Amino acid sequence: MLTEQPVRAAMTRDSAALNDPQAIRRVILASSLGTVFEWYDFYLYGALAVFFGELFFPPGNDRAALLASLATFGAGFGVRPLGALVFGRIGDIVGRKYTFLVTIVTMGLATALIGFLPTYASIGLWAPVLLVALRLAQGLALGGEYGGAATYVAEHVPDAQRGYYTSFIQTTATLGFFLSLAVIGACRYGFGAEAFRAWGWRVPFIASFALLGVSLYIRLRMKESPLFAKLKTAGRLSKNPILESFGNRNNLKYVLLALFGATAGQGVVWYTGQFYALTFLQKPLGLDWPIAYALVAIALGLGTPFFIFFGRLSDRIGRKRIMLTGCLLAAVTYVPLFMAMTALANPDGQKLVTALPLLNAAGLVAILFVQMIYVAMVYGPIAAFLVELFPTSIRYTSMSLPYHLGNGWFGGFLPLIATAVTTSPWVIGHLGGFAMYAGLLYPIAICLLTVAIGGWLLPETKDRRLDDETTIS
Repeated sequence: MLTEQPVRAAMTRDSAALNDPQAIRRVILASSLGTVFEWYDFYLYGALAVFFGELFFPPGNDRAALLASLATFGAGFGVRPLGALVFGRIGDIVGRKYTFLVTIVTMGLATALIGFLPTYASIGLWAPVLLVALRLAQGLALGGEYGGAATYVAEHVPDAQRGYYTSFIQTTATLGFFLSLAVIGACRYGFGAEAFRAWGWRVPFIASFALLGVSLYIRLRMKESPLFAKLKTAGRLSKNPILESFGNRNNLKYVLLALFGATAGQGVVWYTGQFYALTFLQKPLGLDWPIAYALVAIALGLGTPFFIFFGRLSDRIGRKRIMLTGCLLAAVTYVPLFMAMTALANPDGQKLVTALPLLNAAGLVAILFVQMIYVAMVYGPIAAFLVELFPTSIRYTSMSLPYHLGNGWFGGFLPLIATAVTTSPWVIGHLGGFAMYAGLLYPIAICLLTVAIGGWLLPETKDRRLDDETTIS
């Protein structure tokens, strides 16, 4: 049960800002647009992970190159929790707005520099070393971005509509992924296969300079969060957010419950439904990249409004019920859904599928859309849920760590883990044709763990007020 014990006098937020729809729209636009650009930067590599294996890693072993490319993709996720600690601390001590500026500059520069990297053919092993270094910089920046965006929006909007308004932030990851697919697809078509392989792949990364300029312009115009500003005026800011977040036994308990009872399952559902599905279509199923990109892009477009739908619904019936239902549905249906994808995309086991009957393509979009619904169910309400668990003085730090552990570690390494399992000689030898589905055991297990822990131990948070500094017990 969720109980609240006031530890400080309640603070009154700026009622004018809370009740001004135009002001709220500006806050959401400023937060969301910059975050879309950050996700675009981060996911450019993910969308090209299959392609990057032959550019930046030793030739001669396609499986090793693919796994190395996916491992580099995962490296950016691996340091996201560190970024959550570093930038979460800055955000809780210095302010949300300042932290926004630092993260967007770090992300934009790291992404643009990838566009100038020499390949393995030019500088040998220095190519993957430099690539990993820039991916680590991206991961650090993203580790500070999401918690700040979710916190900033939540601290500006009415309590009764928190799920609805923060769900707009939840669309940014998918929109950033969608934007990366669109830009890459346009470059591949526009430059042609040979030119794209030679130099055209650099253009989407270098374009981040322009996005960085737009993002900086937007974020420099933002004001500080009213809740943070009032804490600062009252002299009640945390002096050590990391110690207060993780040294306090009660707060640490909710950090761990948020991780294993919510964000771990959310992370694997997100990356299975988008990245692993895209990899699965291209590698085991041999679907030509334009078809795979188009199918995933259509499903993303159809599914994105449901982030807002489930965010709004969570204001009525609660966050926990929706998120755990999404995890449970995913665990039960992943194997039959991916088997159906095989039957529709490549039933004859061709090496390369360059055309699909219309009904097959429609069926694949429907399957991908179902997976997007699962993503929207677990992801739409989670920003509101996380900000409601923790008090204002340590909210940025406390919510950022479980989010980026769940997404960065449990979710971010999913393509690598699942691909390593499905391509393992041992698995292939024992499972034969069913080996391609063995990688799904990982997200299924994590989803079931999340349902068990979250269903048993997590509180419902939708009625919690953010303007009261409270301790959950």
